[in-house]
Amino acid sequence: MPERDPPASRQRPRAAPVPEFLVRDICVVGIGASAGGLEVCRRLLAALPATTGMAFILVQHLDPTHASMMVELLRSATVMQVLQATEGMAVEADHLYVIPPGTYLALEGKMLKLSAPLARHGARLPFDFFLKSLANSAGNRAICIVLSGTGGDGAIGLAAVKAAGGLVIAQDPLEAGYDGMPRSAIATGVVDIVLPVADIPAALIRHHESLGPAANGKTHGSITEIIALLKSNALHDFTLYKPGTLERRIARRMALAGLSASDTASYLALLKANASEASALAEDLLINVTSFFRDPAIFDLLAKEVIAPLVANADGNPLRIWVAGCSTGEETYSLAMLFCEAIETAGVDLKLQIFALDADAQAVASAREGVYPLSIEAQVSAIRLERFFIRETHGYRVAPSLRNYIVFAVQDVLSDPPFSKLNMISCRNLMIYLKPEAQAKILDIFNFSLSAGGLLLLGAAETIGAPDGRFEVVSKLARLYRKTNREATGSFVFRPAEDRARVTRNGLATAARSSDTAELYRKLVLERYAPAAVMVNRRLECLYTSGSISSFLHIAPGYPTHDLLALLAPALRARVKTAISEVSATQKPAIVPGGRTQHRDENLRFDIDIQPVMTD
Repeated sequence: MPERDPPASRQRPRAAPVPEFLVRDICVVGIGASAGGLEVCRRLLAALPATTGMAFILVQHLDPTHASMMVELLRSATVMQVLQATEGMAVEADHLYVIPPGTYLALEGKMLKLSAPLARHGARLPFDFFLKSLANSAGNRAICIVLSGTGGDGAIGLAAVKAAGGLVIAQDPLEAGYDGMPRSAIATGVVDIVLPVADIPAALIRHHESLGPAANGKTHGSITEIIALLKSNALHDFTLYKPGTLERRIARRMALAGLSASDTASYLALLKANASEASALAEDLLINVTSFFRDPAIFDLLAKEVIAPLVANADGNPLRIWVAGCSTGEETYSLAMLFCEAIETAGVDLKLQIFALDADAQAVASAREGVYPLSIEAQVSAIRLERFFIRETHGYRVAPSLRNYIVFAVQDVLSDPPFSKLNMISCRNLMIYLKPEAQAKILDIFNFSLSAGGLLLLGAAETIGAPDGRFEVVSKLARLYRKTNREATGSFVFRPAEDRARVTRNGLATAARSSDTAELYRKLVLERYAPAAVMVNRRLECLYTSGSISSFLHIAPGYPTHDLLALLAPALRARVKTAISEVSATQKPAIVPGGRTQHRDENLRFDIDIQPVMTD
């Protein structure tokens, strides 16, 4: 799953540590364009100074069946050397490299690499492909510029640049010849600056100068006061995060503010005077990168060797999954799809509960909404898009049939109450950014939360540390572990942190954490203790369920349906239909007696209580 440079409680996947050899070198600017791109690229190049000390790489959508004239057409607009990228070509400052037609381009270290296009379901996203390699190689000296073009290429990869501490710029859609690419980029919420093309060169130069050749992504002063300020303003407590992680993100915000990496005193004064900047810094520290089925090999292993056995051995008990650090939801929905497919393949009636939590209230809100750009076609198969998503004008919305398995809420894994009796926890690429004491605390929490035999999935660069007998390795490659029956010395004691108001980007204090926690635990209590219930509309379609309904409603053979009558036992269908019609007409409750079911080899009788519900 994800990729980024973040703080502790935002537990999601992040990028691998940034290679130092290029971070100390030059800024590399990745430019993405499609329709209308030639003209806007010429304008951008013409406005740049003769020398910038930066390297530029253009990923323009080109017709793969025709030779490109881009190099010749761009040379007249700049004094830089303009070259068509070739395999193994070294990247140098004050050069522009242009992608060849019909290829994918990547940056590995200081070298350009060409490969055949990765085209899934007809979608080719060469700019996304390039940006991920740019982030990995250039780190905080990566810059992404999204120019005129149709579609959403770049909307996924630019988040990797942001997570690595780089700068993300989008052309103002109002001046773009084709605004699809800029608008898709802006919709991600991770674009730093939206500018007309004429103003982009000045922003590049300011950013480049603020980094300085020796900045190396680190602030030169102490960050202790900055972290204390964020904590006192109830934005987030980053005390247990590794200093290097925080320094890179703080240096990036300082660069955007036009400050040198050594001028932490001025930046601290800015934070005290400007609540919006403080909020923006907290958001940047929490940023991460995620995508559907990130690391496909790991998801293949999960589907075959983990999820299928969990379903087969559930023995009718609910499956409880915790995604710690759900970010904007892509990993959570990916796991949910695999579980749904496994349950259908096994042909069992099994309750699935997925608790997806994150410290970032805005990310959680986005995950709840479940709306993603068209570019997810490159990550999600056509079959899954058809089954689990609803196609909308500008993207895909997660279907209610999948969404209803998941509870999204705001939670800090280090300070908020954990779960218990879980079958699986997914927490990928969090702990590598935390201090050892925070890593140890998280493992204690996970050990407490998992049932014996429960599974723990970590990120590619993470391990459980020194073996103490609590976890055994299931897959070293996938960083998958199983909880044993053995407990470590000592016991886990949870000490909740004080409740804090959350602050949104516009500076308004909210009770997001409190309300989300209340919502989460109300749902848990209802599921455990409330009677089985189902809400239907006038067409008798099931809209929502609570409690254990598996003893009363059963999936009918054939195509999946939400029709209540199809899910009821045949003997009850006519009476329930008649009773619902009467309740709808009179707005008075009714009871249908005489239901029978079997529970743990006992024959039980039940009544159906029908209540009218009025809503706008």
